[in-house]
Amino acid sequence: MSNAPQFREFKFGVTRAERSERNGHVYLRAEQELGAYPVRMTDRLQHWATERPDQSWMARRNAQGDWVHITYAEAWQKAQSIGQALLNHGLTVERPLAILSENSLEHALLMLGAMTVGIPFCSVSTAYSLMSQDYGKLRHVLETITPGMVYASDYAKYGKAIEATVAKDIPIATNSRALRADNTPATIAFDALIATPVTPAVDAAMQAINGDTIVKFLFTSGSTKLPKGVVNTQRMICANQQQIAQCKPTVFEVPPVLMDWPPWNHTFGGNHDFYLVLFHGGTMYINDGKPTPALIGETIRNLTEIAPTVYYDVPIGFEYLANEMKTNAALRKNLLSKVRMFSTLARRWRSRFGIRFMNPKKRIGLSNPHDFWFGDDGIEPFRPLRHECECESRRPWPARARLGIEACQAWR
Repeated sequence: MSNAPQFREFKFGVTRAERSERNGHVYLRAEQELGAYPVRMTDRLQHWATERPDQSWMARRNAQGDWVHITYAEAWQKAQSIGQALLNHGLTVERPLAILSENSLEHALLMLGAMTVGIPFCSVSTAYSLMSQDYGKLRHVLETITPGMVYASDYAKYGKAIEATVAKDIPIATNSRALRADNTPATIAFDALIATPVTPAVDAAMQAINGDTIVKFLFTSGSTKLPKGVVNTQRMICANQQQIAQCKPTVFEVPPVLMDWPPWNHTFGGNHDFYLVLFHGGTMYINDGKPTPALIGETIRNLTEIAPTVYYDVPIGFEYLANEMKTNAALRKNLLSKVRMFSTLARRWRSRFGIRFMNPKKRIGLSNPHDFWFGDDGIEPFRPLRHECECESRRPWPARARLGIEACQAWR
């Protein structure tokens, strides 16, 4: 009998595509029709709040290192209160919510609250506030979306950037009250938002939401020029999650549990991961670690304690973990206890790094949007095809993407 680990089959939901050629390009189109999806992503929140009220939706460590959880029932109640508070402050599609924060429980609840009542939000890259000297990109983002409220997770950290870019008549919400440098009262306590009494206006606003309602403004990285706004609608987000579910049904045979660090100002963490958990009634643990020498230790600590059912990362992150698992038996056992993995990727991890998988028949390993091959120097992405090709998805939304100030505002 072979001693090689046995891995459960990873089934792909979409395996056939239609091929066509136009203007010298090859197009592939999935043969499978897109299944039904909800009109509003908050429909899924409301559903899980009823079906699994006491299940954890989101968790993050507090200052003492303990996990603080928010259940689906709590998330739904607080989202409605936040939505009411945003309506009370006059926020609209023309005056959305800007969020200056790392991934946090408050950040997550604000996204749900805004989405519940059809008010767009924008999670702004923290680097624009904390690393910039002139706040040029932050100023550009705020001028583009014209916010009616700005949330800052910590006014001591973000206050300088806010005072340089946000007008004094714009309300600022934060985790605790603070004063501007000129001693002007500046903030609304976050606790006041989640304590706002809910009125019928919340349900009326929610019922008015349709597939074209804007959920968020997502900005490009701006690595070469100023960031461009990308409009994300309810139809885009809901349909995309249905696409993911149909492509990788094996991943969602059980409610997903994620240990996740990608920032929510980026589509990886803020769309794929965040809404994946909500769509399938899973649990997200916010990982304050990063795939860097200084912060990988926190990721290792978290993954040694919490076993995810699916784990997403960038290539260097997998390399850090693979190297750590050579000598860290606790990490190796816990990380690979529930996660789902392409069997080819599992075999590569074993052959390249000498990793053996405990009770392999019960474990299915890691799933990532991208596969990897292992060269002499570690993990590298699969090399691209030698010929040019394009992929065309059956997306039920118009192909509007990167927008400047005028186009972004014209959409609204």
